[in-house]
Amino acid sequence: MKLRDLSELAARNLREAILRNSLTTLGVAVGVASLVAMLSLGVGLQTLASDRLTKSGLFDAVFVTSRREFRGPGSDGPRKSSATTPKENPKPLDEDARQKFAALPNVVDVYPQIRFFTDVRFDNNTYSTNVLGVPESSRSASAFDGITGKYFSSSTAEEAILQQDFAKDLSPQPASLVGKEITLRYAERRALSSDEIAKEKDIDAQLDAMMSGGISIVSREKKLRIVGVIESDPSAGIGGFGGGRVFLPIRVAEQLHAAQANDVQDFVRGGGNGKPTYAALTIRVKNPKDVLKVEDAIKKQGFNAFSLLDAARSLRLVFTVFDLFLGLFGSLALTVASLGIINTLVMAILERRREIGVLKALGATDGDVRSLFFAEAGAMGVVGGLFGVTLGWLIGQALTYGTTIYLRRQDLPGVKISYVPWWLAASAILFAVAVSLAAGLYPASRAAKLNPVEALRYE
Repeated sequence: MKLRDLSELAARNLREAILRNSLTTLGVAVGVASLVAMLSLGVGLQTLASDRLTKSGLFDAVFVTSRREFRGPGSDGPRKSSATTPKENPKPLDEDARQKFAALPNVVDVYPQIRFFTDVRFDNNTYSTNVLGVPESSRSASAFDGITGKYFSSSTAEEAILQQDFAKDLSPQPASLVGKEITLRYAERRALSSDEIAKEKDIDAQLDAMMSGGISIVSREKKLRIVGVIESDPSAGIGGFGGGRVFLPIRVAEQLHAAQANDVQDFVRGGGNGKPTYAALTIRVKNPKDVLKVEDAIKKQGFNAFSLLDAARSLRLVFTVFDLFLGLFGSLALTVASLGIINTLVMAILERRREIGVLKALGATDGDVRSLFFAEAGAMGVVGGLFGVTLGWLIGQALTYGTTIYLRRQDLPGVKISYVPWWLAASAILFAVAVSLAAGLYPASRAAKLNPVEALRYE
């Protein structure tokens, strides 16, 4: 039997029992829709999490700290060292180390974590808070998406962005702060020259200055213009650990030479060399694939280095298992729909036994009869698959719309939780056709085995 004749005959048979075949096709469509809706939810959530983490700058970053040991509370006395293990002096995380990191292959940027305590003066009032320097690469961070105002005009602009909770302390209307000035009062770490040390009249003061590496802490003030207000703290996404409430360009923060926690530690130890050190450095690489190589190179130089790739792998594993379970539950509805196809085609055999006998009497082979029923099952699978993908996409859009409304009522930005990529749509249609053909296997075989003489006698 020619393909054209087979197609015309299958289409005619489907039209003759259009109500029953339409309901069967609708069952396939509902099964495909449930499968697509569930998998699109899993893909959408995975895409959302991946985009948020990637945009935060965590996947392409290596965080570096010194190997100095910080003693915790409740540990008295000096640290004991083994007689067989030589005591290693940890390398300082200073400007020399920063330049070495910048020279490594595939490194795009190296910037310090500059965080310091300050008093902010505004409208004749003083507020205590923390200041954090942010790099230029943080411009694309998700924390700045909903900024009120704008981002820094340049990397050296004397501007500030406020965290919304702190902005509310300054004014009940945070948006009104944009364009106004604040004054930072902070402690500057300044290296003392030998002449400045000699000018100290008190001998004890001279000894203290030399023991501390020749540094002094002086009070400074800096005026900054507020250019924006943001809701969330971007510190965690750019190598910090949260808690920043006033944000400055990283170069401006470096030029302030503000005293930080590690400066106090060097002062207490009395072993400082007068050179500023960093509490931590963040290294940005060209591609996440280069993170492990850069991390290993840093460890070989004698520093602690870590990244978040392991956490990302674990997250990917969780979403893979999540997608698997969603796919299994979604396939149940399609399995039920396949039973409807079997029922429809079996009923068609009973109703069309005489027709099958006529076809065989005219020379149709068992393969031709089997192909006819396969064509009808496949047609229901294709139409049901196309309609099911469309319905599943609409369900996903409805879920996204409802979620967005709910989040906005909670003063949160809307998100897209459902995503139907082309491969998911194509796979769903192919899966629907495969299930339909499998469901038509038994009815087609049964129809092909009919005896033409007995079929012609059937009334």
